[in-house]
Amino acid sequence: MSEKSQSGDNTPVIGTVIAVQANYYQVQLQGVPGIDRPVEQLLCTRRSRLKKLGQQVMVGDQVVVEEPDWLGYRGAIATIFPRQSQLQRPPIANVNQILLMFALAEPKLEPQQLTRFLVTAESTNLPIILCFNKRDLTPYATQRAWRDRMKQWGYDPILISLQTQVGLKRLERPLKNRITVVSGLSGVGKSSVINHFIPDVDLRVGPVSQRWGQGRHTTRHVELFELANGGYLADTPGFNQPNLDILPQQLSHCFPEIRQRLLQAQCQFSDCQHVDEPNCVVRGSWERYPYYLSLLTEVNEQQAKIKMTAIPESRTKQKSGKQGKTQAEPKLETKRYRRPSRRQLQQDLQNIDLEQLEHLS
Repeated sequence: MSEKSQSGDNTPVIGTVIAVQANYYQVQLQGVPGIDRPVEQLLCTRRSRLKKLGQQVMVGDQVVVEEPDWLGYRGAIATIFPRQSQLQRPPIANVNQILLMFALAEPKLEPQQLTRFLVTAESTNLPIILCFNKRDLTPYATQRAWRDRMKQWGYDPILISLQTQVGLKRLERPLKNRITVVSGLSGVGKSSVINHFIPDVDLRVGPVSQRWGQGRHTTRHVELFELANGGYLADTPGFNQPNLDILPQQLSHCFPEIRQRLLQAQCQFSDCQHVDEPNCVVRGSWERYPYYLSLLTEVNEQQAKIKMTAIPESRTKQKSGKQGKTQAEPKLETKRYRRPSRRQLQQDLQNIDLEQLEHLS
């Protein structure tokens, strides 16, 4: 008896890609398993035509799986539905919001570092849930000070304690029926939050280094975990300094304080960078203005470096230097150093002989 007849139904099914490893994709199927669908997940490959079309399958994609093999738990992704959103870092599709997690202590909460994460999250144009963990390690006065400070920045943070379970109900409500990317420093409790809401996952949790005051990386790849009340949480690898891949003119839109000021009045120049331009409504003594100037200098330097290194590829080559660093240098003109062919040499000799004969005559 064939596998198809044993399973009863071999029609295509719809699911969500929850993990990608090499050329295999773990797909969570929609609906409740029954007689015709005895399993919840299938390990799938990608149809060759998708590869020919250059369609990459990402975590979070809604897909159609053809020829499901219910006995072998296998299938083939044939169609990718249009994406509502897409992130490159981490690589994930159809994200609805970002849960940005920091700790009030262990590791120490640094305003400038927090600003960098917030700006990176703001650049995605996705809603942000700001969460501070480890409130049990700080006095109430400190908690209130940080809450008031964040409201001045334009955020309403959720303060939780995974140790005492305080604040977790409030955090759970906005996660329902949404795909949420959990991001933040290593050691702030990202994996612990997922373990709390989805106990069966049992993600590996790393302690905070006593020497460096930072967490250790425990998440190695992006993966979606299904919540009991609907929706998914995406655990992402922790990092300490996210890259700012934005243009200088986009930076101001990543600060709620600047957006609020521009709603009330407009600068004199439409391309104002809010540094020293006349009649600028943004420039002032608000707390994060020095952070804005520092990040603006950084992204301007990045753009200048990109323009300086934008030399046509055909005229440059990469050469290894000291300490393994590479640098671009002009290529030598190949025509000047090309060895002449035998035919060319014979032709040159004939021309020389003819010139000598004409000279003698």
